[in-house]
Amino acid sequence: MAAYMRGRFDFLGLPTPQRRVLSREVLAGLAAPVEADLRDIAHMCWDLPEREYQYFGCDLLVRCARQLSAAFITDAERLITAKSWWDSVDPLATRVVGSLVSSHPALGEVMDSWIAHENLWLVRAALLHQLNYHEVTDAGRLFDYCRIQSGHPDFFVRKAIGWALRQHGKTNPAAVRRFVRAHRAQLSPLSVREALKHLG
Repeated sequence: MAAYMRGRFDFLGLPTPQRRVLSREVLAGLAAPVEADLRDIAHMCWDLPEREYQYFGCDLLVRCARQLSAAFITDAERLITAKSWWDSVDPLATRVVGSLVSSHPALGEVMDSWIAHENLWLVRAALLHQLNYHEVTDAGRLFDYCRIQSGHPDFFVRKAIGWALRQHGKTNPAAVRRFVRAHRAQLSPLSVREALKHLG
């Protein structure tokens, strides 16, 4: 796993299926934690060197995302920008931040700041936070974000643009086709390819 992750992190060596079983067993035995406990546990997981602990922190936050207050967005930002890689950023973005913004729409203003941030992982999180919104996606915000970052040089941002558009294309394919057609010159080939992957 360390080689797959380009040597970025230390690992305990737990295979993913085994880790998931252990996480489920631990979480199943817990009473519903309060937000302060969730915050403390998550940051403790991020302080430990082995990557599996960050995975556990993600699992815990995903499980309890609906009970988090709007104030947790500050903690989410800290976690996204520490030990950053797609394997922790994506579940935090799509399952934790996405839930926070859905439950607390005023946090859309935070997403508006993230999309213009110099930290590429916050940009990626802003692009992906609506990934599971389906019919209630704020398409205007999604397209604005993709347009704002259409020229971003980083692979992970370009990939996120395509992924977000592809996902929205399952709900509104015509709108995604129109957007790609209108902005094809600004979008990277990777973003275009990902966006149109299932649209023909």
